[in-house]
Amino acid sequence: MMNTKAGRVKDLNMKRDPRISICVENGYTYVTISGIVEMNEDQETAHHDIYRLAARYHGEETAKRQMEEQFSKEQRITLRLKCENIIEYL
Repeated sequence: MMNTKAGRVKDLNMKRDPRISICVENGYTYVTISGIVEMNEDQETAHHDIYRLAARYHGEETAKRQMEEQFSKEQRITLRLKCENIIEYL
C-alpha cells in the first residue's frame, strides 16, 4: 500500500498505465513484485491510510500533527498493488 497527494506525477502516471513493478535488491539477491495498481480516491479511506502509514513510520504524535497541519487539507489517493507475479533470486 502507498498513499500520495492527488495530482502528483506518481498518480498521474499510474492512471495512464497502472502496471508497476517493485524490485528490492541486496547485492546479487533480489525480489521483484509486479502487478496492477488499484487506486482508491475515497477521502475517508485515503486519509485513514495515510494516518496509519505516518503513525507506523513516524509515531502517533507526528502522525496526528501531520494530519492536522497537512494531510487533512489535501486530496489523497491510496494505491494498492495487486500482485500478479513474484520473482526471487537468492
